[in-house]
Amino acid sequence: MAGRTQTELATSVGVTRAAVSAWITGRARPRDETIRKIAEALGTDLGTVRNRTTDTLVGRPVAWYHRPAPLDGGREFGNPAAFAFEADVSALAREATQNSLDERIVDGGRPVRVRYTLDELTGETLARFRRAIRWEELVPHYEAAASQDQKVGQAISAGLRDMNTRDRLVLLRVDDYNAHGLTGDDYEDGRFAAVMRRQLDSHKSGRHAGGSYGLGKATLWAASRLGLVLVNSTLHEPHEGRTEGRLIGRLDLPWREVDGKAWAGPAWFGRPDPHVEGADVARSWWADEGIVEQLRLTREGDEPGTSFLIVGAHDVASLIDATSSEGDGVADDDSVHRMHGRLVQALERNFWAAMTSGAGRRPLLEASVRTLRNGAEVIAEERVDPRASQPSRTRALQAFLDGTTVERLTEKGAGQVVMTTVPLSVPGREERRSGGEHRAVLLVTEAEDDDGVLNTLTTMRGNRMTVRMKPVPNLPIGTDPFQAVLLAGHAAGDGAPFADEAETFLRASEPPEHDKWGQTDELRTRYSPSAYRRIGSLVQETHKAVRELVAAPKEKRRTSAERIRKRLAVGGKRAVRPATVAGLPTLDELHAHIGDGGAWCITAEVKIPAGGDSWPLVPVAKLAVRSGPKPVLAWSELAAVHNCEVVDGVLHFTGGARRATFSGVTDVTTHPVKSTLSSLVVELRTGKGDK
Repeated sequence: MAGRTQTELATSVGVTRAAVSAWITGRARPRDETIRKIAEALGTDLGTVRNRTTDTLVGRPVAWYHRPAPLDGGREFGNPAAFAFEADVSALAREATQNSLDERIVDGGRPVRVRYTLDELTGETLARFRRAIRWEELVPHYEAAASQDQKVGQAISAGLRDMNTRDRLVLLRVDDYNAHGLTGDDYEDGRFAAVMRRQLDSHKSGRHAGGSYGLGKATLWAASRLGLVLVNSTLHEPHEGRTEGRLIGRLDLPWREVDGKAWAGPAWFGRPDPHVEGADVARSWWADEGIVEQLRLTREGDEPGTSFLIVGAHDVASLIDATSSEGDGVADDDSVHRMHGRLVQALERNFWAAMTSGAGRRPLLEASVRTLRNGAEVIAEERVDPRASQPSRTRALQAFLDGTTVERLTEKGAGQVVMTTVPLSVPGREERRSGGEHRAVLLVTEAEDDDGVLNTLTTMRGNRMTVRMKPVPNLPIGTDPFQAVLLAGHAAGDGAPFADEAETFLRASEPPEHDKWGQTDELRTRYSPSAYRRIGSLVQETHKAVRELVAAPKEKRRTSAERIRKRLAVGGKRAVRPATVAGLPTLDELHAHIGDGGAWCITAEVKIPAGGDSWPLVPVAKLAVRSGPKPVLAWSELAAVHNCEVVDGVLHFTGGARRATFSGVTDVTTHPVKSTLSSLVVELRTGKGDK
């Protein structure tokens, strides 16, 4: 401070000595007007004042700084937030990409660009990387952690064993561009502190943000076998007068003892901060291009955003897939080939909507995956295309954005998209009786062959974040395959009524995984114990609307009934038909659902004309197919419910009855395909049924 004391500088600038102390220790930042006064008082320029903190750190060595264990004997054997998710790349892709979407810079309408890079290091390349991260300083801490018989200790032990015996380490880097970056002070409120210093701090910047728990970032460390993540951020707004090359590393280990001293969980890779008295604290530093390259954190250009490098990436779920994978020819459980494929699938499944464009606007998100080995390309960069992986849903959303939806599906194979709205009565908060009636947007279109599970409803909110995908129950028999999408809250568009209220309400109804809407502690606290019933009503109304939209026209229903009646009319039987019989019994109502074991479970009501009770009939179950004969399914159970009995698979009606009910369960061993991938047809026959 040019030989001045804090008190002298405070007097010159016109502030308190405490304020000057806060600037020096990084606990506060002076306003621009005050910075000009400081520059005048010190006889220097504005740039020097802005970079003062950085300059004082130049020359200090970058090293690892471990948090001492608390003196009260407390011990934490891992980060609880990391156990909220599966340690696999699918969960990582969902959470990390959602965070990037939430941090998108909306000005200019450009998408946030997210790229995942797998890089398998071996040999000398691995040795250079370990020198760059000062591996030898970490070895005693890793050995102490790995010696513990706790869950985290076992995982670290496996990661070290894999790296040492196979001379191999997998890095997974997540880059985002056109995002805010880790702005803010090292210690005070802001994006940097929320991600690198704190747990359960959700520092979301936009009202469209998906998360609210601050748990998603934990997947970064959970995906590392070594609990180690390095970061390089380019900031959207300057910090200490700079924007590019802000680096820091964070290590999450369990409590441990090294050389007789106890350490708590985390450690940071950074420069020592001399302004924090009484403690060894490392803070971020502004690195040059050489250091950034050694740490394998080089970014493309100066576009703002952040790169997270997960050291020792692994994928627990791929261990299961490994037993059924086909043809990749790779024996490794953590094969980068397999991880590449699972990353692409996770992005396709969770972010197809954010990657869909319409009405001349660009999408919200662009995503890609590439795989390297020692920096050389193994699998070329693969751009995730929602039109290839989710053709029907993408078509539905694009039609909504373009304003080309219709009121009814009138032509098969034409790719029509029907739109309607579904009410959500948002409960009030803080003694308000009602939060208003939101109108969620429901889209339905014909399903394509590549859409996966048919007849599924996909629900989403916020910046088109997929919350859940689930089949629609109790569909009419013979329903043509379809896909449905429900856009609620902000996803319903700027013109949707009470979108803010619905968004807040639905977000409060989600668990940390954000994969369903239901009862949560937050919902009970913010609203009322019965508020979740509003969600139940929304779901019921949505299912009802879907069934109405996909139902065949009435004219067609008559044709179907006539067809069934025609198939029941067997010529040989008519010769012995009683003179009093006016007609054959017919199926009037049929309710069906898929049971836990994958079997179709049905309850059918039969309408019996006068005199028709003398006809013995055989219920026949078939799978609906687009062409060719319908595969016949056997019954594992067939039972009479009302006004009938079942004898050797044949229905016999009670004399004089006009309606009868029976139930049945199909035999899953006779299903040629999974029930979730098919539709069911039930017919009544006068013979012994189809074989």
